[in-house]
Amino acid sequence: MDATAQEDKLDPDDRDFVTALASGLDVILAFDDAHPRMTLSEVASRTGMNRAKARRFLLTLHALGYVRKQQRYFELAPRVLQLGYAFLSANDYRSVIQQYLEDITQESGESSSLAVLDGNEVIYVARSAAPHRLMGITLSIGTRLPAAYTSMGRVLLAQLPENELDAFLSRLEVTRYTEKTVIDKDELKQCILEVRQQGYAIADQELDPGLRSLAVPAFDAKGKLLGAINISTNAARIDRDTLLNCHLPLLLEKARLIRTNITS
Repeated sequence: MDATAQEDKLDPDDRDFVTALASGLDVILAFDDAHPRMTLSEVASRTGMNRAKARRFLLTLHALGYVRKQQRYFELAPRVLQLGYAFLSANDYRSVIQQYLEDITQESGESSSLAVLDGNEVIYVARSAAPHRLMGITLSIGTRLPAAYTSMGRVLLAQLPENELDAFLSRLEVTRYTEKTVIDKDELKQCILEVRQQGYAIADQELDPGLRSLAVPAFDAKGKLLGAINISTNAARIDRDTLLNCHLPLLLEKARLIRTNITS
């Protein structure tokens, strides 16, 4: 997010901020792979709303076709996909990058993805999956992961101005996912500053045991940040030297082609 966009962002107490819209989106986002179906009480708990408020939003979303109701349970309806499709349609560069991700998978034998920064998380917007599975969860378009502990997240955080990076770290709730997770905020900032200097990031089993990934930023021809692209591997199969000596040149070359061929 650039400085101008940050200045234009409304605070929740601004008179132009539509609280009802924000609450409705909170209800939609409360559903995820771990909570695909929920009762009214569960939705209220996950959103921090009281039951009456959560009920009004659920019933409104149900009336609009974004939520389905089956007895006591609510779940998202297929119409929600239109919201994601609007983003993908407005960013037609994704289909070009998808081809580069598939080329990376073909040449390296590893999975490759494109992600963008969204708050404290990265969200996958394109992906080419290798046959072998890397994590306990299934990674796909729309998957969200904590930005601080992923290679793509650190690459994107490294692009932030200093004040925005400090704001991110101040609100971050650190979590120890594995014994290698960096939980000291000063150390984490130093990692991100090193990424800014060297132009790439390696996340080595900090989010999931056995998962090692490498990422670089992807820009268009005008220098606009499109996201980060990565290669994710099994640490038992690919060591850090192979990542740096073999996979990093491949990623950098694809990033160069993206910058050359995409004018958004």
